[in-house]
Amino acid sequence: MVPVLRDNLSLDSLARRIRVEAHAAWLCARDPRTPWYARVFGLLIAAYALSPIDLVPDFIPVLGLLDDAILVPAGIWLFVKMVPRELFEEHRAKAAAAAERPASPWGAVIVVVLWILAALLAARLLGFV
Repeated sequence: MVPVLRDNLSLDSLARRIRVEAHAAWLCARDPRTPWYARVFGLLIAAYALSPIDLVPDFIPVLGLLDDAILVPAGIWLFVKMVPRELFEEHRAKAAAAAERPASPWGAVIVVVLWILAALLAARLLGFV
């Protein structure tokens, strides 16, 4: 079961729960007790979840909400499977207690780089480069 879906399923509580889980992943990924492979994955998931930029823009019907509704919770679920349960619970409690979520300029940088790489690949495949 995806940890994000345990609470009441109203959109407001679901969005809040995703923010808390992403913040917990961010904190856990920065913890030296987390395995290195989980740290890398957790940083990517948290940066993407906390970034104001999405791979699929939200104005695209259905697909725009796909990343927020499926990709982020699935990534967090996978991350939770990679780390010791007690460690994630510790950071989940810290994230729930935090009033504000962290800003992630690195998440925006990662997404912009991915968009540029995708555009370059498309241009090369179409023969523009």
